[in-house]
Amino acid sequence: MILQILLTFSILSLVAIGGANAVLPEMHRQLVELRGWLDDATFSQLYALAQAAPGPNILVASVMGWRIGGAGGMAAATFGMLVPAAILAWFMAGLMHRLRGAAWLKPAQGGLVPVAIGLILAAGITMAEASHSHGVMPLVVAAVSTVFVWRTNYSPLWVLAGGGMLGAALLG
Repeated sequence: MILQILLTFSILSLVAIGGANAVLPEMHRQLVELRGWLDDATFSQLYALAQAAPGPNILVASVMGWRIGGAGGMAAATFGMLVPAAILAWFMAGLMHRLRGAAWLKPAQGGLVPVAIGLILAAGITMAEASHSHGVMPLVVAAVSTVFVWRTNYSPLWVLAGGGMLGAALLG
């Protein structure tokens, strides 16, 4: 099981353009749909817990690994999300240094920006769908949250607090 967790998160790390949150849709597919290690509700709760905690977005992998495989699962998921991506970044930094004058490099880097934005948008949609709410409410909440974080200077923690109050009001 620990080796499976390590391999799953290692592969996820290599496509995490934009950070750990960018691969949430694929993480959901791998952990919930394909392997059945988590259900939708647990996935959503662990994501919320990881986002509420101070620290980097990578905590989402650590928390999910911990839930799936205990301390060994947490170590495997964290190692899997960090090490392959770090090795790739190290090699790419050397390559970028050697190619720094290439005319095609700037447009190639610019082309990754919409990829990262699309992956993060897909993560928001996946989390909205995993909430098991019906209708468009999850998508509206995701859209309002996105615009709030993007267009204001307020901390994203206000979005979490607002989401918590909204959830309590709807469930209470």
